[in-house]
Amino acid sequence: MTEVTDAGTRRPRPPAGLSAPRASAALMVAVCGLLFPAACAVGGEGIGAGSSATGMSSAIPRSSVTARSSRGAAAEPEAVNTILTATVAGVDVYPTPMSTWPASRLSNPNEAGAPRVFLVTARLPGWWQVLLPIWPNGSRGWIRDDQVRASTTAYHLQVVRGAHQLRLYRGNTLISLFVVAVGTTDTPTPGGRYYLTELLRPRNPTGPYGPFAFGLSGFSTSLASFEGHAPIIGLHGTDQPHTLGRDVSHGCIRLSNSDITWLAGMLPLGTPVDIVA
Repeated sequence: MTEVTDAGTRRPRPPAGLSAPRASAALMVAVCGLLFPAACAVGGEGIGAGSSATGMSSAIPRSSVTARSSRGAAAEPEAVNTILTATVAGVDVYPTPMSTWPASRLSNPNEAGAPRVFLVTARLPGWWQVLLPIWPNGSRGWIRDDQVRASTTAYHLQVVRGAHQLRLYRGNTLISLFVVAVGTTDTPTPGGRYYLTELLRPRNPTGPYGPFAFGLSGFSTSLASFEGHAPIIGLHGTDQPHTLGRDVSHGCIRLSNSDITWLAGMLPLGTPVDIVA
């Protein structure tokens, strides 16, 4: 990390009517498994949609851990993002605020056992438009504000694939740089806006996923499945630090174990992740 001191299984598809633009190991397995080879195929009960694997412990139950409550908060820095955490067992997703019936319902906790969270993209009275953790990447829908609790975070991440960098911002200020490995030409890390959906703790902290693994809301665009699980994108550590700075994964984003540990203690679920060229 560099401190900056100057300022087979089908991927989930969107319900009919929704616009297109996800704390347990099974989930992580699906995500990383897709992007990385055997090393990224996480096991346990955490990041892969509805999958069950071995190697990951259950999701760490943290919602907006470092996020601030949106109610009565002090003046926020610029570039603050709103995160929603479900307060009901199932969150109804509507195509529009005018829709009479929901197009789908997303469970809470999610498939990995983590709190169901969403990243807000727009707001209307009584409604939130959010990114959805489903295929295709960038899908959006509307949810009612009586089914969620809002909080904010000034943090966001940017993955610059060509530079093999992960950049951490607080507001508009770049505060840290990390060297990462990304996907190969055949199994690229897909570009777009995503968010952190769960935080997993692998059973073997010195294994291919390191001590921590975040699941993202996006999926591989080149793989329909990975070892029978949904190909979810993961952000995790590695037991092969020599691969950092290279295009070597199945789509997941690898960091050093020290860097992922630092981020795991700082970032709330729902933190935005922009993946660019």
